[in-house]
Amino acid sequence: MNETHEDEEHVPAPSAPEQAGPVESWRQRMLRGLLYGQNVDRARKARARIGLAIVGFAIIYAVIGVRLVSFAITSDNHAARRGVSQDAVATARPDIIDRNGEILATDVKAASLFAEPRRIIDVDEATEQLTATLPDLDANEVRERLSSKKGFAWLKREITATQQQAIHRLGIPGIGFLRENKRTYPNGPIVSHVIGLVNIDNQGIAGLERWLDKNGLADLHMAGFATDRQQKPVQLAVDLRVTHALRDELLAALHKYKAKAVAGTVTDVRTGEILAMVSLPDYDPNNPKEANDPTRINRLTTGVFEMGSTFKALTLAMALDSGKINLNSSFDARVPLRYGKFKIHDYHAQRRFLTVPEIFTYSSNIGTARMALSLGVEYHKWFLKKMGQLDRLRTELPESAEPIVPKRWGELNTVTIAFGHGLSVAPLQATMAVGALMNGGLLIPPTFLKRSEEEAKALGVRVIKPETSKEMRYLMRLNAEVGSARKANVAGYYVGGKTGTAEKVINGRYSKTRLLTTFMAVLPADKPKYIVSLLLDEPQGLPETYGFATSGWNAAPTAAKVIARIGPLLDLEPRLDLPPSGKWILANASGAF
Repeated sequence: MNETHEDEEHVPAPSAPEQAGPVESWRQRMLRGLLYGQNVDRARKARARIGLAIVGFAIIYAVIGVRLVSFAITSDNHAARRGVSQDAVATARPDIIDRNGEILATDVKAASLFAEPRRIIDVDEATEQLTATLPDLDANEVRERLSSKKGFAWLKREITATQQQAIHRLGIPGIGFLRENKRTYPNGPIVSHVIGLVNIDNQGIAGLERWLDKNGLADLHMAGFATDRQQKPVQLAVDLRVTHALRDELLAALHKYKAKAVAGTVTDVRTGEILAMVSLPDYDPNNPKEANDPTRINRLTTGVFEMGSTFKALTLAMALDSGKINLNSSFDARVPLRYGKFKIHDYHAQRRFLTVPEIFTYSSNIGTARMALSLGVEYHKWFLKKMGQLDRLRTELPESAEPIVPKRWGELNTVTIAFGHGLSVAPLQATMAVGALMNGGLLIPPTFLKRSEEEAKALGVRVIKPETSKEMRYLMRLNAEVGSARKANVAGYYVGGKTGTAEKVINGRYSKTRLLTTFMAVLPADKPKYIVSLLLDEPQGLPETYGFATSGWNAAPTAAKVIARIGPLLDLEPRLDLPPSGKWILANASGAF
């Protein structure tokens, strides 16, 4: 059978349906819309993100590279600071300035030499090179430190720039430098007993430097807040100009009278501010070794002395303020006082009854003693306690001495203490008390910091009546007119004053040849502003003093020279041809300012 094939139209087979993608939930669609928005080219956006990431990583790697270079340059310093945990690094201190803004103490940067013993390759060679460059280094000590295998060891603090450069050229591995704060005192010894000094770690060890650490600076250092830029200068009441003039005249007196030591202060009686304090011999705080010399102590705060007849001012003020004695009262000074084997006599004996002003101007021991006895031992002790003479004086200076007070205070003690023997106090302590007699009757604690009159009055304690203060100003001025203070009477400044001469106790006995002379001057006496207090330790008699070594021949004329120098600096305008004290001071209606 023949099969026939018919041409059939080719019909393509139906294709399989396209495979559907995963179904997107409504949550996914919403999230995609929030992240990419509508109709966004996701490929372009991905490329942009990759580029941003590349830039970010490039910046990070650049910062890391800079830090690595920095570490490479300063690796010694960083390693040193990590290894210095057991060694103090000199920290920053605030500037100290005087009342006019003059710098008294400041910090400068200085390099210090250190070693990292673990990195030292050849200890002997390093020791030889270092000691050759710095001959003052001890070779054995250097070798011991370099051999210690510690992480850090000081070799020499505060080296010069020339020394640093020479050591740097040696190229010794493990030897480096740290820049520390070094305290410097531009005025040398002029204010040394006020400012004090610091140790090698820039920590205060004396004077106001030590006071700064005790009043928070040390705590700031420990907390890391006492940086160079975070500390304000500390301003003092001290006037550098006045201090320089005072020191200059005291230095001249030290040599002229061949004294063992001299000292003096200038104090504002209205505020208690100490404008100047000098004690010679002094020391240069830039050379701390000098401060260890026991002869260079501050005799005004750490020394205690029998103040001699300057103490009579307190006795007379006590008598007048009691109301039982007045300026017209008189006391028998015809014969010496006898107490057993002791005999009290007058240096300028008048051998008659003396009025209160005469007792002061003749500096009568007998009259002063009788005056104190008339008020009694207990009253005397009470008054001196009130005047701050029986307790340690506290100021910003940490160094202060306790008064030497009799353990058993009897009648004989009152007799001798009345004219300045038998009670030893710090000279600044006595100055504070005399200041209260002059300023209207307020006992104001002295300060080395600036203080206003309002602040001083708030701190002051009334110890005598204003009328008593007026009478004491009269007596001080009268003594400069006709008494033992005549050589301190500088024309134009209306000076008042009181001399004092005390025999020093040597081996338990009073010496007739070794004296301590003191003088307290007030200016102007009608309305006092300042007290100049001076002390000469063992001055010698001179031909021009006729062999006398008492206060009127050395301390008083020295005070006159000081007053003439500092008067213009303190803006005290000279007033000439003023009436005598009796017609000028006593004529004022009020004793208060």
